[in-house]
Amino acid sequence: MLRWLCVCGLCWGWLSPVVADVPMVAVDAQPLASNAARVAEALESLGRPFPPEVRAELDRAGQARDALKIQQLLDAQAMFVVSISPEGRVKVARGDAPARLQQGGFTPVLIKVLNDGDVTAPLEINSPQSGAPFAGVSEGSLQRQQQTALNDRENADKRTDRFLQTEMFRDNPLTDRLSGSRIEYALGLIYTSEAGRREAVIQFDTGQGTQDLGFRAEVPILFEIRPAVRVSLGLWDERDRPTVARLEFHDARGHVYPPQARRTAPDFPFQKQIYREHGDALLLPPGRFFMTASRGPEYRALSRVIEIPEAAETSLSVKLQRWFDAEAFGYYSGDHHIHAAGCAHYEFPTRGVSPYDMFLQVKGEGLNVGCVLTWGPCFDFQRQFFSPQVDALSDPKTLIKYDLEISGFGSAALGHVCLLNLRDQTYPGSQGTSTQGWPTWTMPVLEWAKSQGGVTGYAHSASGMHVLPEQAIEWILRTYDSDGNGVLSPQESSAAVLPARFEQVDADGNGSLSREELIRATDAAADRLPNLAIPAMNGAGALELPVTVAHGVCDFISAMDTARIPEWNTWYHVLNCGFPLKVSGETDFPCMSSTRVGQGRVYVHLGPVDKLDFGQWCDALAQGRSYVSDGFAHAPVFTVNAVAPGYGDVSLKAPGKVTVVAEVAFAPTTPLTVAQGLVLPETGRRTLGDTVQWNQTPTDEVATGGERLVEIVVNGEAVVAERVTADGNSHRLTFEIDVRESSWIALRQFPQLHTNPVNVLIGGRPVRASADSARWCAETIRVLWNNRERNIAPAERAAARQAYDEAIETYRKIEREAAERRDP
Repeated sequence: MLRWLCVCGLCWGWLSPVVADVPMVAVDAQPLASNAARVAEALESLGRPFPPEVRAELDRAGQARDALKIQQLLDAQAMFVVSISPEGRVKVARGDAPARLQQGGFTPVLIKVLNDGDVTAPLEINSPQSGAPFAGVSEGSLQRQQQTALNDRENADKRTDRFLQTEMFRDNPLTDRLSGSRIEYALGLIYTSEAGRREAVIQFDTGQGTQDLGFRAEVPILFEIRPAVRVSLGLWDERDRPTVARLEFHDARGHVYPPQARRTAPDFPFQKQIYREHGDALLLPPGRFFMTASRGPEYRALSRVIEIPEAAETSLSVKLQRWFDAEAFGYYSGDHHIHAAGCAHYEFPTRGVSPYDMFLQVKGEGLNVGCVLTWGPCFDFQRQFFSPQVDALSDPKTLIKYDLEISGFGSAALGHVCLLNLRDQTYPGSQGTSTQGWPTWTMPVLEWAKSQGGVTGYAHSASGMHVLPEQAIEWILRTYDSDGNGVLSPQESSAAVLPARFEQVDADGNGSLSREELIRATDAAADRLPNLAIPAMNGAGALELPVTVAHGVCDFISAMDTARIPEWNTWYHVLNCGFPLKVSGETDFPCMSSTRVGQGRVYVHLGPVDKLDFGQWCDALAQGRSYVSDGFAHAPVFTVNAVAPGYGDVSLKAPGKVTVVAEVAFAPTTPLTVAQGLVLPETGRRTLGDTVQWNQTPTDEVATGGERLVEIVVNGEAVVAERVTADGNSHRLTFEIDVRESSWIALRQFPQLHTNPVNVLIGGRPVRASADSARWCAETIRVLWNNRERNIAPAERAAARQAYDEAIETYRKIEREAAERRDP
C-alpha cells in the first residue's frame, strides 16, 4: 500500500489514494523501464512531474530491472487501465489515481495499457463530454482557413454538457502509436472549461470498431476540478489610454489558451487570439505561458513569458507600442467588409454573434471603422442590428456600422456588392426578406443605394476576374475564328482582345496564332500587371463593375483580400478609360479569411478630428482620399504637384513634368506569407496578396527588415521606382515625372500598398490612356453576358441587356478617342 502527499501545486494531480486491484503482469523489465523513464520525462516537459520520491524509486526500479516494482509505482498514478484482447478489442477500467483536473488547463492523465493483442495502432481517448460546443460552421469557409478539424464532432445536437477536450500526448519522448509491448504506459491530456464536481464518460479505442461490446470501452468518472486562476487585465495603448488588445497564450507544447475548439463568444474558435478590453478578466491554469499582445498591424507584437501563480486570482498589465500612427497624418483606417454571421461564426452561423463581439474584433485590431455587412444566410436574424446610424457601442475613434452585402441572394451571381452608409436596408418590394423582390443583376441595387446617399462597390474583386487560359482561348476562338480552322489570322485577330501583340503571341512566326500559342501567351500574361488576358467572369467578384462604372453608380473596387493582380488589373483598365473609380480595402472576414479583421484596410484622410463621423468617412472613401494596405505598409503622404488623391486634379496647359512627393513606411517585422507577397505560392505571382493563401501557408514566422520596392505608376505602368528599407521609419521620396498626355498617377508597393490616383489633365482633356483598356472592358462585358445571362430573371433581362449594350458602346467611344489621340 503506497501513499504520497504532495504540497507542490504542480503535483496536485498526483495525490494518490490507496492502490486498488490493478493487474500486474510479469514482463521483460528493460522495455518497461525505458517506457517509464520516457513517461516521467514527458510529465516533466508538461510541468506536472512525478513527486521526487516517486521519480527516484522509478529510477532505482529501472536500474534493477524490476518490472513488478515499476508497475506498482506507476499503477498508483494511473487514472485508467486499458486492456486490449488478443482479438484487438479494447476495454477500460478505472485506475487508482484521483480523478482531479484543472479548469482552464490540460491535465496529464496516466494510462496503463495491457496489450494482449500486440496492437501497434494509435490509442485514442474520447468522451461524449468532449468536442466543440458549436455546430453548423461552413465547410467551405473552414477549407479556406485550413481549419477543417474545427468541424470534427460538431455539436449538432446542441448538447450543453460539453466541458472537456481530450487528446493523447504523442510528442517526444513518447510515440504516436502503441509499441505492441504486453504492458506500457501512455499519457492522455484532458482539458476542462468548467470547475467543481463534473461527471464524464471516458472512452478508448485503437480505431473504428475496436471498442469492446457492452460499453466496456468506456468508464464513467466523477472529476474534482480545481478552479482556474482569474487573471485581471490592464490593457493600455501607446498614449496610456485603456483599450482593447489582441492576446495569444500558448504553453510549452504549443497548446492555445483557451483552446480554439472550446471557445464561445466573444472568442471565436477559428482564431488563435482572443480580444479583451481593459478591466476584463480571463481564466488560466497555474503555470508558465508565452503571451503575445498587439492591436493590429500598426502595433508591435510584444511577446513575453508570464507565470500564473497558485492563487485564486492575479493581474496582468500590458502597455502596447505602435510603430506607425496613421492618425498623426489625419488618416483613419477601416475594413468595409466584415461579417458577424454566415460563414464560420460559432454555434449558429445563420444567426451569428452580437455587435459587442464584433466591436471587440474591430477595436482590438486598431481599426477606426468596421462595416459589418449582413448577407443572405444571416439576413433574417442580423438585420435587427441595422441602423441608419453607427452602432451605439461605437466610441469617438472606433465606429461599427451595420450595412449590406448582396451575397447569397438577389444579384449575387453578377458579382457581390458592398452597400455602405445606408439609411434603409429594405429594397422596395422585398418585404424585409432576402428571398423576394431583390434584383438579379447589380445595377438596380447600386442605384437604390446611391439614391439614399450610400456608397457602393464590388467585393473580393478577383473572384471570377482571375484568368483561366484555356477557357479564355475557347472564347476567343469561338468568337473570332470566323473560318473555323482553329487558328487566328491577322485579320481575325484584329477584332479580338489578345493577351499580347500578334507578333509576340506568334511564337513560331508562321503568321497565324494557334490555340497552343494563345494559351501560352495568356498564361504568361496572367502574371503581369497590367495585362490584357480575358478573365473567367464566372465568380462572385467585380464581374459587373465595367457596366455599372460606365453608368456612374459604382464608387469603388475592393482590394487587399483576393489575388492582387486581377484586383488591380481590373481597376487599372477602368482608370485608363478615364472613370473616377476608387480603390478600397477589405477583408471579407471570416468568409475569405478568418485570421483577423482588417487584413485588408483602407486609410481615409479626414484631417484631425476629435470624433469620427461615419458619413464623412464614407464620402471621403468615395472621393478617393485614401490608400489601401495590409497595415504593414503605409503611404501617408502622396502628392502630385502638391495635390493629394481625392482633392482635385492637376492641370497642365501642355505636356511637361510634375513633381511627386511621397512618404512611406514599412513594418520592421512582417508576416512571412503569400498575403504579404513574401512567399511565392505554387500558383505563381498571379495569386500574390491573396489572404486565403495566408491560411494555406500557415506560419507564425515573420520577416525582419528587408527592402520594399516603391513604384510610381502612370496609367498602370511603373515609370520609376526606389527601394525602401522596412524598418518602421518614414522615408521621404521625391520624383520628377514626365507627363505627355492626360494621365492618372499613383504610388504602389506590390502587393501590400496602393494609393488612389491623382489625375493630371493636359489642356483640360480627360484621361484616355489606352484603347486596349477600353476594348478589354467591353470584352469582359460580352463574356459576362455569355456566362451569366441565364442568372438574370426574364423580367429584368431586357433592361440588363440595354444597360450592357450602352456600356459597351461607351467603351467603344472611349477606344476611338484613345486611338485618335495616338494618330499622327
